[in-house]
Amino acid sequence: MGMGLNESLTPAKGTYLLQMRARKPSRIKVGKLGDLHIIPGHYVYVGSAFGPGGLKARLAHHLKITQRPHWHIDYLRKVVEVECVYFNASGERLEDQWAQKLFTLPGAEIPLMGFGASDSQSASHLFFFAERPELSCFDAKKRVIKSIFASHPP
Repeated sequence: MGMGLNESLTPAKGTYLLQMRARKPSRIKVGKLGDLHIIPGHYVYVGSAFGPGGLKARLAHHLKITQRPHWHIDYLRKVVEVECVYFNASGERLEDQWAQKLFTLPGAEIPLMGFGASDSQSASHLFFFAERPELSCFDAKKRVIKSIFASHPP
């Protein structure tokens, strides 16, 4: 799965951020939500992993590109590359808190209302930034995983 991410995760439950980058414009259909217009820039998705396998299983899923999308993020993963993963394995449900915090960061925009937030009070769990956002304000460990795309870019 890339530089140490697999080894550094346990099946612990927790919350995560995927920091992603789109290099070219495109348009994707996201299930019943409708069309998402992708513009070049940075996308951050917040999610949680409280099911079987916890963070390790969920992030392993998100780091591959699946032909049969299950979550909203699976549709987006076909056209963006994951650069970093941030995660908190405390077992505390931080997803909505983190989504609210992302929305307050400079330059944050919501590219598609309801994205990843069907079981949440938040307007969206996906945020767009023209410039790479500074995410060190989150209480999370960071793993750079860009290297996994060296031979298979999305």
